Amino acid sequence: MRLIYVLVLMLLPILAFSQEEAFSIEFKDVDLNEAIGEIEDIYNVLFSYKDDYLIGKKVTFIRKKRTLEETLHELESISKLFYEVIYKRYIIVSVSKDREGKTEALKKVLIRSYVAKGIEKNSDGTYRLYPSRLGILPGLIEPDVLESIQLLPGVLSPNETASGFFVRGGSADQNRLIWDGINIYHKGHLFGMISPLNPNVQSDITFVNKGSHSRYGERLSSVIDIRSSSAINNDIKAEMGFNGLNVDAVLELPIIKDKLSLQASIRSSYANFLETFTFNQLADKIFENTKIIEDEDNANNFSFLDYNVKLNYQLNSSNSFYVSVINVENLLDYVSNEKESTTSFNDKLSIKNTGYGLGWDFIWNDKLKQTTQAFFSDYKFGYNYITSEESIQVSNFEKRNTIFDSGISTELNYNTFNDTDFTLGYQYTLKDVAYAFINTTDLEFILDTEQNLVQTHSVYGNLNYKNSKLFDFSFGLRGTYFAELDALRFEPRLLVFKELNQRFKIQVSAEIKNQIISEIDETVFSDLSLENSVWRLSNGKDFPIINGKHISGGFIYTHSAFSLDVDTYYKKLNNITALSLGFLNPEGTSFNSGNQNIFGVDTFIKKRFNGFNSWISYSFIRSRSQFNNLNKNKSFKSKSNITHAISTAFSYKVGDFQMALGWKWQTGRPYTLADEGIEGLEFNRGINTAELPVYHRLDFSSTYSFKMSNRNKLRGKIGLSIRNLYNRNNLISREYRGNNSLSDPVELVERYSIGITPNIMFRIYW
Repeated sequence: MRLIYVLVLMLLPILAFSQEEAFSIEFKDVDLNEAIGEIEDIYNVLFSYKDDYLIGKKVTFIRKKRTLEETLHELESISKLFYEVIYKRYIIVSVSKDREGKTEALKKVLIRSYVAKGIEKNSDGTYRLYPSRLGILPGLIEPDVLESIQLLPGVLSPNETASGFFVRGGSADQNRLIWDGINIYHKGHLFGMISPLNPNVQSDITFVNKGSHSRYGERLSSVIDIRSSSAINNDIKAEMGFNGLNVDAVLELPIIKDKLSLQASIRSSYANFLETFTFNQLADKIFENTKIIEDEDNANNFSFLDYNVKLNYQLNSSNSFYVSVINVENLLDYVSNEKESTTSFNDKLSIKNTGYGLGWDFIWNDKLKQTTQAFFSDYKFGYNYITSEESIQVSNFEKRNTIFDSGISTELNYNTFNDTDFTLGYQYTLKDVAYAFINTTDLEFILDTEQNLVQTHSVYGNLNYKNSKLFDFSFGLRGTYFAELDALRFEPRLLVFKELNQRFKIQVSAEIKNQIISEIDETVFSDLSLENSVWRLSNGKDFPIINGKHISGGFIYTHSAFSLDVDTYYKKLNNITALSLGFLNPEGTSFNSGNQNIFGVDTFIKKRFNGFNSWISYSFIRSRSQFNNLNKNKSFKSKSNITHAISTAFSYKVGDFQMALGWKWQTGRPYTLADEGIEGLEFNRGINTAELPVYHRLDFSSTYSFKMSNRNKLRGKIGLSIRNLYNRNNLISREYRGNNSLSDPVELVERYSIGITPNIMFRIYW
């Protein structure tokens, strides 16, 4: 309660600030999307548009008072676009008066510029992110999707990785990442420290953490659905740049006017040629408590690469197609020599995720649209620990994890344009997952191996009904049959939205989900001690289908440039699986099935004024787990139980200069306390009975955009970011490592946060 009181006191200055509504506007050659943001604040309206419509358009208004109607009329004459007001507050932007693309239902935007420009929250509970117009965020100089999501309430990354975040208490493997319909399993470059996806590719992202549409299955906690641009470009656009970790380039190329265009990108590390201070800071954190950080004289090849290519084809007004390819890979080849001997050790690590996607959109008529997709995702993880004597190999420990994930789906969407739209779809997927741990000396010895294949058939329907006098609701039902498991599961979804008045809205959601693929800690510890988990499929026995039930309710209050968003939720997860080592379980190393109960509250407050943007969020979570044969069958704190977390940021934009300062504070993660005994560490106090120290850090970032020349469209951008500005040494993990043998005692492993880490960026656009 003391923390809540402190939070309220921190919020009072923001709550007390009020800004008188103004109708006098002036723009001097500003981007159209920036002008629209100002108009939204002044007139308390919300625009709905495609990014492609606004690209390259500038706005100049002389200062004078205007009504909303006069403002829109002047915008039309300048931008050559059309603006239609719906429900007195929502404005649709289109390229013609016929409002092309009528088959797409308009989503009500509740909060524009949620934590920054380019992030919005809709009435269906989803967040939409637009990297091409994303405003500056603390600690980031590029519009990274996964890092941006971590600033939203209820999303925490206690290990400071880009993709290893918890959403409302769920584990990281309960988050589904999709690129153009392709499931992505790669955790991220540099062992998850940065996103596996190029942040500079033009895309549209939907983030779902509750009340998800029935088309989304497979994971319990969240969905990050990324769709790269499907626009047919008639102009060549290119950009390239570098930062302290990598170089990249993005190209948009017209092939056939109004018919066929290509979008491509490539990004690569350059640490093999130049190790910057930024890279070394990340490497210090990554290789902490491994022999690599201890060996200063080594031969180390550590690199990453990703690329994607997409072809968009517009056959006619009714048919459009795309072909998308994405590849993400990491390589590590490390050699060390034992002093005063002829023994050498070689760590080889390769992680690669390649995906292929096909899509076809067919418009039957003004009300009916069909979307068909097919995908294939190939994930391969390989690790070898090779020991040699006098350059002759004497042993080889191997770890393999492969996923072949493919599927096809089709969906019909019927939209009446008035108050109802209906979706009906079918999905088929095939997942083939295998892992193996093999030790080779004189003979090959398989330590652990498994391969499972599961085919799923899913049929789903979703009904959206809107009534401004009553309420809006969305009801969905998803039925899935898991063939090899001979299991049928039904997943109802419900979302209710009520706009009490122009300022106050309430929202309630409920859903049931099931998950058959998850990550487990490996049973054998490698000498490298990195990436110590593998993907595994449910088998209906010791690895049952995981089930999750999730309900939430809250309200949103908006007035002018002020927003307040409060949401309370409860989640119950059944059949989750944990690996217990012998020193925690008297019955020996085994997999244990159990459940998890999560209760939480997310609060977000934002205020914009005179170019300044300020926000603060607070999350409370209580998460407890209970497993058979663990902790005497008593419940204990889950690893995701970070009871209190506060994030706050302040950003400012003037002209082409932006800066942001952000602070994070959170209570420590729970861990299992050990005591020193006669024969080493002893575990007698139960699981997760202690808590790490409080975590906090301050981040800064700034960018400046400029014209390279007045004769052409060549532009430039520079940026600087500093993470952990005051170099706080945060303890983020306290775990134990061992092989459960008398000759290999258990040891304590502590990991700390990244130190002060500056990063620079330079980009050019043409």
